[in-house]
Amino acid sequence: MTDLSTDPRPVEMPLAATEPPHDCQLCPRLVALREQLRAEHPDWWNAPVPAWGDPAAWLAIIGLAPGKHGANRTGRPFTGDYAGDLLFETLTRMKLAHGRYDSRVDDGFALDGAIIINAVKCLPPQNKPMPAEINQCRAFLSAQEAELPNARIFVALGRIAHDSFVRHTGGRLVDFPFGHNARHELPDGRILIDSYHCSRYNTNTGRLTAPMFEDVFRQAIKLHDAR
Repeated sequence: MTDLSTDPRPVEMPLAATEPPHDCQLCPRLVALREQLRAEHPDWWNAPVPAWGDPAAWLAIIGLAPGKHGANRTGRPFTGDYAGDLLFETLTRMKLAHGRYDSRVDDGFALDGAIIINAVKCLPPQNKPMPAEINQCRAFLSAQEAELPNARIFVALGRIAHDSFVRHTGGRLVDFPFGHNARHELPDGRILIDSYHCSRYNTNTGRLTAPMFEDVFRQAIKLHDAR
């Protein structure tokens, strides 16, 4: 997990030593899609997407996986797609980010007290990773969590992120049921808060609204301030 990307574009890697190689070969299906997209879009990132944000963060946001036209294209989590628009707008309102988000890795936008790590590092077909792929990538999730000593509150965006993080902690899913804005106290004292994923589908169908999404981060901030 120490091979760093040789891509010359300005992609930040605050947890560089924990990232998979630029040409990670662990998941054949994801490798095949990556190679296809490298041929079709040679100017895209098309590689495992690194964690991004404040390495001293008290809040860690666990995403699902890179989006095809978002992070897989730009190399920065949630950058370039609708989910990022909602996420970064919300984090800015919650004073967990500063600068102007402009869907580019060099836009100067930055997170304050927060960092984004993904359950799956590479783009999966139809945005649906297989269980074996989630399991393979959990080693990177675990390594990155270990490099965040100040992160005591975690927000999981969607059930896959929730389930993978619970399994990473050694917990049983039956003891930590997923639910929007549900709070789970983990055995070591850390807290996991769930949210529906901020995808276009969830917002278009009304499953997730901007106020509902804000409530998740308001709860996280309230818990942090009470510590």
